[in-house]
Amino acid sequence: MNTKFKSLTTAIIIVALLSGCEKQFTSKDSAAVHDAVGSLISDKPNIVMIVSDDIGYEIPTADGGRSYSTPNIDKIAKGGIRFTQVRAAPLCSPSRFMLFTGKYNFRNYGIWGIMDTTQRTIGNMLQDAGYTTCYAGKWQLDGGDNSIRKFGFDKYSVWLPFKVCPEETEGSRYKNPKIYQEGGYLPDSFTNGKYSDDIFTDYVGKFIDSNKAKPFFICYSMILGHKPYCPTPDDPEFATWDADPYHSDTTFYPSMVKYMDKKIGLIITKLFKLGLMNNTIVIYTGDNGTQKEITSKYKTTTIQGAKGKTIEYGIHVPLFCNWQGTIAAGSINGSIIDFTDFLPTLAGIANVPVPTAYGPLDGTSFYPQLVGLTGNIRSSMFTHFDPQNCTGNDKNARYAQDSMYKLYETGQFYNFKTDVFEKTPLADSSLSAKQKRIKRSLQAVITQMHN
Repeated sequence: MNTKFKSLTTAIIIVALLSGCEKQFTSKDSAAVHDAVGSLISDKPNIVMIVSDDIGYEIPTADGGRSYSTPNIDKIAKGGIRFTQVRAAPLCSPSRFMLFTGKYNFRNYGIWGIMDTTQRTIGNMLQDAGYTTCYAGKWQLDGGDNSIRKFGFDKYSVWLPFKVCPEETEGSRYKNPKIYQEGGYLPDSFTNGKYSDDIFTDYVGKFIDSNKAKPFFICYSMILGHKPYCPTPDDPEFATWDADPYHSDTTFYPSMVKYMDKKIGLIITKLFKLGLMNNTIVIYTGDNGTQKEITSKYKTTTIQGAKGKTIEYGIHVPLFCNWQGTIAAGSINGSIIDFTDFLPTLAGIANVPVPTAYGPLDGTSFYPQLVGLTGNIRSSMFTHFDPQNCTGNDKNARYAQDSMYKLYETGQFYNFKTDVFEKTPLADSSLSAKQKRIKRSLQAVITQMHN
């Protein structure tokens, strides 16, 4: 354990003593932690949040994946904290609404891929806190320059700046991409023959170079590893590959995961070379489960992706946070986390209050867990899944769950650990006293969200 973390631990003990030796640490106590730690944690550490597309929990090796090479993502986990009970919505647009605004979808999600510009986001919160902000990668919130800036981002380079349906009409996600940057599209003469996540990683690197002397926030919403499945620049097939967005071959998926990991490694290397890692938290997650075309080895079992479905394989995602000198390396945390929790957590990291002018917020900060405290731990999470997908193929669902049981608004109650595909609802007549209590508790969460 390094000296900085030992000092942090001492400060945390002091806070606990001052607060009457309470075991629970609530979000209201985050200011006390910062006061006790003092200069050991920067008031405004840099924040780099990386969101991969369609990467379920079973993909990274650090979580138990056995099919892919993810050494750089694994280093983020092993050098920091790995969360094991994190769940998104089953599809990307609903997940991103929750992540960016701290709200469940019934509060602000009505149309796939369009966010009303009256909403406020993590970008606005951190920009108002003095951060220079950057967005790179998949946007999918509509509005182009107007929306991106209204949602709090100073600099950006994105794919899908405006809503199109289907998204394939925007053109290739990967080779010869259509990239929108600072108010206009990059010329074809620049993007032809190039790869989208190469362009975005280069953009992020230049942003870091230009802002290394002041606090910055980067949200890198990677294109990888969404379909179409196709060769990367490290594959010999890339040079002659037809960039038609409907041209897909799943045999390239392992290479795409490897390339995704490589791009993340370049960002981490940049932060190390500039001496920024001790004052930067790197957050890595996925936006929903893996696509159904992908089957992966996870520990001793085989998992078929279930993106679009509300079962565990459609919503369980990785989350790793690395903050050298602050987060204890090799930490593993089983707290229940959902995507509304990111906004209050980033507020804690940035040492700012959770905004009160953004309307009702639903998240619970997991910032205390990052610094070794128990925190105000969720006993359950809620999801309102009304995808409004332009394909019209997805079912609506509302449900609450803990780390083992899930209750749908329609009454089906499952133990999703023993019934991962949710084939057999538990009958009331078969429930133990403990299961009855859990079901009542989850029903109370659903009822509260009606109000």
